Amino acid sequence: MLKFEYSSLINAPVDIVWNFHERKDILKLLTPPWQPVQIVRREGGLKVGAITEFRIFLGLIPVTWIARHIACEPYQLFTDQQIQGPMESWIHRHQFSSQNGQTRLTDYITYELPGGLLAELLLGWWVNSRLQDMFHYRHLVTKQECEKLANYQYN
Repeated sequence: MLKFEYSSLINAPVDIVWNFHERKDILKLLTPPWQPVQIVRREGGLKVGAITEFRIFLGLIPVTWIARHIACEPYQLFTDQQIQGPMESWIHRHQFSSQNGQTRLTDYITYELPGGLLAELLLGWWVNSRLQDMFHYRHLVTKQECEKLANYQYN
């Protein structure tokens, strides 16, 4: 099993960062423009049972990726799990914690690649580098949008 973690500090309170993630257009905002991904649907917000469906392109081959939210503690965390997709398994926890009026946003992912240990040894570094790029983008957008909103609300 492979692991990935990305964390950043956002100069906005947790409620602003959490509410940002509840936006209906959040997936469009947080999907890097260079990624070959189509957002098919998002139902249920952040609650347990919520569904997100993507179509990702592996070269010219479209692959459906469906994730279901399996945990949600408002203003603390939500977790999604792949129920259909390219990975053997995938669990992604989004955690929000307050630090002196700011928010520590941390994404934790555990996943398994199809093909077992050999695939993980050969491709794990590449998948983690793609995740690094994606979450750098996501956290940058989140930071910019939430700090702008916090400045507007509190100034």
